[in-house]
Amino acid sequence: MKENIADKLLECIDKKVNPCIVGLDPALEQIPEHLKKSKDRNSFETVRDVIIEFNKLIINAVEDIVPAVKIQTAFYEAYGSRGMEALEETIRYAKNKGLIVIEDAKRNDIGNTAKAYAEGHLGKVSLIDGTLKPSLDVDMITVNPYLGSDSIEPFIEACKEYEKGIFILAKTSNKSSREIQNKTTKKGKTIYETVAQYIDKAGKDMIGKRGYSAIGAVVGATYPREAKKLRKQMPNTIFLVPGYGAQGGKAKDITHCFNSDGYGAIISSSRGIIFAYKEEPYKSMFCPEEFYMASRKAAKDMSIDIIKNLEKQNKLPKGW
Repeated sequence: MKENIADKLLECIDKKVNPCIVGLDPALEQIPEHLKKSKDRNSFETVRDVIIEFNKLIINAVEDIVPAVKIQTAFYEAYGSRGMEALEETIRYAKNKGLIVIEDAKRNDIGNTAKAYAEGHLGKVSLIDGTLKPSLDVDMITVNPYLGSDSIEPFIEACKEYEKGIFILAKTSNKSSREIQNKTTKKGKTIYETVAQYIDKAGKDMIGKRGYSAIGAVVGATYPREAKKLRKQMPNTIFLVPGYGAQGGKAKDITHCFNSDGYGAIISSSRGIIFAYKEEPYKSMFCPEEFYMASRKAAKDMSIDIIKNLEKQNKLPKGW
C-alpha cells in the first residue's frame, strides 16, 4: 500500500502530538494597527505586504505546535493580483516550515474548468513551451460537490497523479447548511449522507498505509449529532472540522469526529487563534504588538482542550 497525503498528515499530527490546525484568514481590519503604520495606506501593494508580514509572524509562532495551516482563499482573492501574491508567498513560507497546507477554496465546476482548477491548485500547469510546472501547489484543497461527481473527478485524478488530497464538503458548520444539506431524499437519506456515501466510495482506492484516504470530508463542529453518524459512515475518511471556538463548536462535541484510534479528524480554528490578542484572556496577557504570542498561547490552549476531551472519551492515540 502506497503512502499518501493522509499518511503525511497523520505523521505531522503525531510529530506535534496535536490534531489542531490554524486557519490563516487575515481580515485586514482585525490585523494589529502597528503593522499598518508608517506605510502607504492607500495601495494594494501595502495590503499585500501587511498580510504577508502578519501571516509569517503567525506561522513562526505556531509552526512547532500545529501540523497544518488552512488558508481561506477569499481573504486574498479580494485584493486581486496583489492579494494572490500574498497567497502564493504564504503557501511557500508555510511549506518551507514543514507544514501541510490546506487551501480552503471550495472550488467546483465541470469538464475542463474543473481540470484547470485541479491542475492550478494541486498539480502542474502547462507553459507556452509545453513545460509542466506547479502553480499554487497546495497539499490539499476543499471542494464543493454540488455539481456532482464529474466536478470532483478531475480533482481526484490530480490527487492520484501528484499525491495530493481534497476535502469534500459534507456537513458544513454554518447555521443555514441544514436548509439544503439536511433535506431528505426519496431514498430516505439526507443530502449530507448522500454526499458522504459518495466520499466513502470514491476514497476506497486511495487509502494509505495507515488506513485513511486522500479524499477527506468537511464536517462542521457545530453539528455533533450529524458528525457522529458521518463518522460511522466514513471510517477511512479524515474529517476537516471547522467551527471550533468562534462559531460555537465545543471540544466535547468534536470528539465524535474522531475514530476509536484517536485519528480521523483535524480541528481548525481561524479567528480564535490569529486574532486571539483581541479577546480575553489573551488580551490581558499580551499587548497588540505581541499578537503572535497570543496566537501561540491560544493554539496551545486549543490543543490541550481537544486532547483532554479525547482522553475522556478513551480516544487518545497510542503513544500520546
